[in-house]
Amino acid sequence: MQRKILTLIALLAVIAAAPAAARSLDEIIKDGTLRVGVNPNFPPMSSFGMTNQLEGFDVDMGRRIAEALGVDVTYVTTEAAQRVPFLVSNRIDIALGAMTRTPERAKLIAFTVPLHSESMGVITTDKVDAQSWKDLDRDDITLVNMRGNLSVDLLKDKLPKSKVLLVDGNADTIRAIAQGRADALVENVDFFINFTKNYRNVTWRVLDDTIFVSYCGIGVGKDYRRLVDYLNVLLFDMHTSGEIGALWEKWYGAPMAVPIEPDPWF
Repeated sequence: MQRKILTLIALLAVIAAAPAAARSLDEIIKDGTLRVGVNPNFPPMSSFGMTNQLEGFDVDMGRRIAEALGVDVTYVTTEAAQRVPFLVSNRIDIALGAMTRTPERAKLIAFTVPLHSESMGVITTDKVDAQSWKDLDRDDITLVNMRGNLSVDLLKDKLPKSKVLLVDGNADTIRAIAQGRADALVENVDFFINFTKNYRNVTWRVLDDTIFVSYCGIGVGKDYRRLVDYLNVLLFDMHTSGEIGALWEKWYGAPMAVPIEPDPWF
């Protein structure tokens, strides 16, 4: 009897640990609600505005996708590290918030075609003598970044001589530079430049050269091909019509640094 009880407990543990099945396109439409994961601390991608309501590029995109599906939208707040686990455990249907497409993530979830680009560059100030990102590879330079960010490994590889200061949030990176605790941020310039407006006494600079460009799609639960196919068609139409570009300019105040070229066959 004791052995049977132990076996049952072990079986229940395996079931609890197994990924929950993601909802299919038909199930989302039948339920009438699309659950969208957004980062509440990532303006202007998504954050709580003056009225304590979520707003931003991702919020507008989530609303637009739900409208196209003919369903309501429910936003689920997810920090960066929670996005993949929330998809795997079926707590959300899609994940936004700069979901960089990587082979490691693709083992666990599915991705759509690119929603937007990530242009890796440098934000610094007039106090730093650097004209190129390569000029930052010095032991008198401190680079700031967020714990768990994919770009942290990039710093170790491309700029091994510089020191690294790790902070917890997006806004903390720019704050560290403004306070003199760091000299520069190597990251997606589009995502972080908005925070510099909080420190108007600092003369900010964005270096001209780009380290590399990567692409962010919409994260979807693994193996739900029809939902991915639907979103790919919708994104193609929205890129082609200029709708995504217009939303980007609305929230970022400038065109996407590296525009997405829509491809009907990709």
